[in-house]
Amino acid sequence: MNIKQAKEYIKDSVKLYLKKDDEGEYRIPVVRQRPIFLLGAPGIGKTAVMEQIAQELGIAIVSYSMTHHTRQSALGLPFIAHKEFEGLSYDVSEYTMSEIIASIYDVMSESGIKEGILFLDEINCVSETLAPSMLQFLQYKVFGRHKVPDGWVIVTAGNPPEYNKSVREFDIVTLDRMKILEVEAEYQVWKEYAKDRNIHTAILNYLDLKKEDFYQVETTVRGKNYITARGWEDLSAMMLLYEEEGLAVEESLIEQYIRNPRVVKEFGAYYDLYRKYQKDYRVADILAGTAPASAGERARKADFDERLSLMGMLIDYVWHDIRENIEQYEYINNILNHMKAIKNSIEADKDVIESNKDIIGSNKDSVELSKGNFESDKNVAEDRIIDILKKQISGRQKGMESLMKAGSLSDREKRKQKKVIRFLTDCEKAIKQEEIDDADDVLKFLKARYDDEAAAYKSETQDIKMKLHYLFTFVEDTFGTGNEMLILLTECTVNKDSAKFIGMYGCDEYKRHNEELMVSERGDTIMEEIARLEL
Repeated sequence: MNIKQAKEYIKDSVKLYLKKDDEGEYRIPVVRQRPIFLLGAPGIGKTAVMEQIAQELGIAIVSYSMTHHTRQSALGLPFIAHKEFEGLSYDVSEYTMSEIIASIYDVMSESGIKEGILFLDEINCVSETLAPSMLQFLQYKVFGRHKVPDGWVIVTAGNPPEYNKSVREFDIVTLDRMKILEVEAEYQVWKEYAKDRNIHTAILNYLDLKKEDFYQVETTVRGKNYITARGWEDLSAMMLLYEEEGLAVEESLIEQYIRNPRVVKEFGAYYDLYRKYQKDYRVADILAGTAPASAGERARKADFDERLSLMGMLIDYVWHDIRENIEQYEYINNILNHMKAIKNSIEADKDVIESNKDIIGSNKDSVELSKGNFESDKNVAEDRIIDILKKQISGRQKGMESLMKAGSLSDREKRKQKKVIRFLTDCEKAIKQEEIDDADDVLKFLKARYDDEAAAYKSETQDIKMKLHYLFTFVEDTFGTGNEMLILLTECTVNKDSAKFIGMYGCDEYKRHNEELMVSERGDTIMEEIARLEL
């Protein structure tokens, strides 16, 4: 199976292992909750999917590589305990708590999350002294004399023997106590992940043309040649930084991550072409509707690899903006909820004041007293709202820190949380500087701040809609309804952010071409059609 299928199996297993009956007991007893063994080649994303599962389920994760552990660190250190049995004193060997088990309790204490995944990588590479204890651990979830807390599902991972000389073959007794998932590298599945992680477009375009270069491990007379998904992802991160700094991406950089001389040369040559296409086609002008006619004429006459590269650059340019726009949409909704909470609190305070005035009645002294209290409440409106903001900031901060300590906060969610906290903090500072002492004026001030954010978001949304329009117009005018249009429609459909954006704001060109070409029905065959072309 591929890593995406394995992720769904593991996610379903974790949910079912954590399911309880009406009495609060686990439906599958802990002793029957087989640890999951994810067996696959190195660098295909085993660790990444475990983090994704924890984030999606809202549970904690503790990760360890077993190659780094000795018997003492995994099981605990021995010490002498003094005990009495039937009136006689004895010295008994005990063990301190395992570093691994202690880490679980630390995460539960710091994050407040009591359920999670204990992920042990390189499980079949344990040291010789630790190996005998693994059977006890896999069956009873015990390290030394200390048990993995209930509510923690054990997932393990390892490489097949052909990839790692340190691998120990598990015997049948051990294997029979685990759920075994054998995973293979598959480019199309990784590509979905890669787009979400903003992997460099040049890498994706190259691999679209040469899928066989996505993952390779081979033995040559000079040693091991290897290419892994991890290698491509790490190379992408460095390439993006090189480009930001104006540094040249050369073969000497590529070969640090891609350990295959042929692929280093071919990808290096393709990257140079990619940079030339960027300069020649002026992608920004195409998406602004100001591209010269020569751009379309050249694209029509270009070879397939050049057209595919151009499509990748155009799509990536728009998708990057759409991804940020959807994140902005989530951010706007979050600060709107905070603004509503502040308004509701202030209005509730006013209702209390009005209620007190009614109770006091028409007594002149009481009315004057009430009036004085009301004026006093107006004067402390600033302090009241600042207090609400402080609590909102503190709540956001604690929630974010809790998920970070649990290892279940995605980069995207972290960016959003930090942005919301920054907005609230800036509002708090601005209210103090403005010295607004009337509740209604403070609410108007906050609304103006929110309206500025919402207006910027709406403006960005309109810009992206125009880019989509010009993108479809260019592809239609240049390629008609050929494979390039199929690629564009497919990307619009399978990309989560673009599908959400089009769902919220519409795109007439997408709707029209989608109906004409029935992409929703042909989505599964589009890549097969492209693969059948002679590249």
